[in-house]
Amino acid sequence: MKRLALALSLLALLLANSASATQPQKISDEAAVRATVTDYIEGYYTGDAARMEKSLHPHYLKHTISGSDDHATMTEKTGLQMVQDVRSSGPQDPSERKEEVTVLDISGDIASAKLVTPHWVDYIALSKWHGEWKIVSVVLREHF
Repeated sequence: MKRLALALSLLALLLANSASATQPQKISDEAAVRATVTDYIEGYYTGDAARMEKSLHPHYLKHTISGSDDHATMTEKTGLQMVQDVRSSGPQDPSERKEEVTVLDISGDIASAKLVTPHWVDYIALSKWHGEWKIVSVVLREHF
């Protein structure tokens, strides 16, 4: 009986330690995901194409939904198109530079986030690529 109690105590201790050992990684990943999304939107706002580009996965694709439900349209942009657009349009009006980033979920090497601005909402899928979080896809819904 004492062996069973000892074994259960050791098992509980091991489980508690393994749970707390993954907690710092989750916090670290959450901060890294938030930083990646921040680089993405701040790169757009400031016209810093290099900053935006470093946040994008090589297979990045953005879907933009515009218009009302009855007349909605959807367009797509690749990462190269996004970077070129930022480079050619330059900085945005500073009064428009407002954003709220929420990390929705992290599961291993994939994550999801939500980005809310005054003019649109982005749902963002990310992947850890060569040790860094990168944005794989964005679905943007413009406010109408």
